[in-house]
This record gives sequence, C-alpha cells and structure tokens, in this order.
Amino acid sequence: MPPPVAQPAPGTAAPPPTASPAPPPAGAAPAVPAAPATAAQPRPPLTTPPAPPPRDAMVQRTAGPVTYICGGVAEDEQVALQRLARNFNMSLLFTQGDRGEYLSDVDVKLMRGNKEVASFVADGPRCLLKAPSGTYSVRATYQGRTKTATVSTGGRNSQMRW
Repeated sequence: MPPPVAQPAPGTAAPPPTASPAPPPAGAAPAVPAAPATAAQPRPPLTTPPAPPPRDAMVQRTAGPVTYICGGVAEDEQVALQRLARNFNMSLLFTQGDRGEYLSDVDVKLMRGNKEVASFVADGPRCLLKAPSGTYSVRATYQGRTKTATVSTGGRNSQMRW
C-alpha cells in the first residue's frame, strides 16, 4: 500500500509540486529557454491578392489627373468602348497605312503647355480619356516614330495615323 499523502492545514494553499529536471539524453543539445512573449505579430493574409490584370485587359487606369481606358481590337471591345464613351471627354484612335490598320503599344504623352500631365502605353487602337477641361498636345510614338496632335476635351475620335 502507498504511503499516506500529507494534506495541508485547512485555509492554507498547498505548495507547488517540485520535480528535479531530468538530465538530457546523451548527445542531445542543451535545452534553450523560450523567448518571452512579445506584442502580437501581424499574421500574413490567408489568401494572396489576385495578380494585376494583363496590360491588354481593357482596364480603366489613371495617369496623373487623367483617367483612360484603351482597347478596341476585337468587336466586343469596340462595342464596350462605344458604351463607355459617354463617361469620357476625349477619344484617340491610332492607325497606320492607307487602310487604317489598328495599332497598339503606342507610347502616349499628354502635354499641357510644356508640361507633361500624363504618360501611358495604349494597349489598343482606341483610347477614351477623362481629363480636366482644356486643350492638350498629344505626342504618340509607335516604333520610334512620333506624331503630334492637338486635342481638346469634348473632342471625339482624334485619329493619329502612321
């Protein structure tokens, strides 16, 4: 029969049990005490954010004070741009050759006076722009050749042909 366990006197707390630490097994690294708890560390998000849309995805973007959307190679994009046109105050069309083949990947700089106010790459032949009221100079470069045009807000379908 096991020996009787001593009970503490009524109204007193029992002392915590003590145990002597066991020696580490042979060849084991000595135990390292845990670091004290610190302020809560931010956790990484449970999901990763979606990748940005491809450059040619007909997505509305902003460059400086100008909002723009470019596209219009496929018929469904042309219809979508036509539907969106009422929300923009300028339109540019980039073509080449006698037959007016559509261009994309045109570097566009919108200037007011001698100051550049917006710069972007046109992902399609037609770009709709929403800019502060006024007159702008457009410098468009395609395959190293630059064309310029003067456009004003309220102007529709300013065509630049290479």
